[in-house]
Amino acid sequence: MNEHTTQWYAGCMRTRSLNHSVYQLQYHLVWGTKYRRKFLIPVVKQVLLESLYATVKAHPTLHIFTVNTDRDHVHLQLEAPPSVALSTVVQKLKAASSFVLRKRFKFVRDIYLDKEGIWSVGYFVSSIGLNEDNIRKYIEWQGRREVPQTLWGKS
Repeated sequence: MNEHTTQWYAGCMRTRSLNHSVYQLQYHLVWGTKYRRKFLIPVVKQVLLESLYATVKAHPTLHIFTVNTDRDHVHLQLEAPPSVALSTVVQKLKAASSFVLRKRFKFVRDIYLDKEGIWSVGYFVSSIGLNEDNIRKYIEWQGRREVPQTLWGKS
């Protein structure tokens, strides 16, 4: 794949590389508060965002594109390499943010008297991929030869 083809295929998503792979893996993650308690008010949301970004900063292969919350759940657009299990990433984000929010806010500690955490056990994930049409066109283009160009632009 040449540079021009890679850029056309990639569209708006950036490509990343490891030693032996090039990837574009972005995910839409959603997880809720335990028992759907509605405690993600603006001041708590701010501390949550700081915690999520601090956790990602400690892991340079991760990248958060956007985060938002409702009062009882978190939405996250995240990039992670293929060498890292997404379940591990979610576990780290939820554990670190749970620790920070419980430590910072007494009312959160009071809501969740047990030490099990503030987030529901599961999470939702979907991949954010390239446009289906772009993928189909890219696959159809494979095997075609590019027309060679001369110095004067004619073949």
